[in-house]
Amino acid sequence: MEKRTELYRGKAKTVYTTDDPERLILHFRNDTSAFDGEKVEQLERKGMINNKFNNFIMEKLEAAGVATQIDQVLSETETLVKRLQMIPVECVVRNYAAGSLVRRLGVEEGLELSPATFELFLKNDALHDPMINETHAVAFGWASAEQLAQMKTLTFKVNDVLKKLFDDAGMLLVDFKLEFGVDADGNIVLGDEFSPDGCRLWDKETRKKLDKDRFRQGLGGVVEAYEEVAQRLGVAL
Repeated sequence: MEKRTELYRGKAKTVYTTDDPERLILHFRNDTSAFDGEKVEQLERKGMINNKFNNFIMEKLEAAGVATQIDQVLSETETLVKRLQMIPVECVVRNYAAGSLVRRLGVEEGLELSPATFELFLKNDALHDPMINETHAVAFGWASAEQLAQMKTLTFKVNDVLKKLFDDAGMLLVDFKLEFGVDADGNIVLGDEFSPDGCRLWDKETRKKLDKDRFRQGLGGVVEAYEEVAQRLGVAL
């Protein structure tokens, strides 16, 4: 597979075209950012960890019947994926109160949410990824009602699979975001990534934070926490 031109450069990944118009390459960089790119650092080994972690999680989801864009691992930091037309709406599930939910609603961090909450956010850095609802998404043409319904169903299926996976490894899946796209046949497919960059994970007993909040909050040990999560799950680093 021949890597060609840079198609898109995000906060922590670069997407490249290939000689196959239906395949792209995701390159996981060591860049780590928070607060819409206001805080940025390079963390050694992070790109490698996230690439391997993401492939491990996506394989688990594929086995559970969730279609993903993953094709094959190319190197320690690169993965070949199917090209999708990405839907600019992030799906967020929260099993425990944390982050923006705590700030918005004034609830206690760590409160278990029953049922788990589901939220939509517009993927737009310039607008700081504002919260939206289904009618916004349909009215502005970001997604159809049918696509949103499928995305919600798939997001909760992912939650069911991963809550157990992390629980068995002694961790709480606090919350996470997912992004979906449409493949060449019009199917809704899970895209982007699932890594400690885009979810919150706490130790089940101590509630020690094992995700990017360590970077956001200046707690240190970011890469070490990511490695601990991977090791608990049995990800080969």
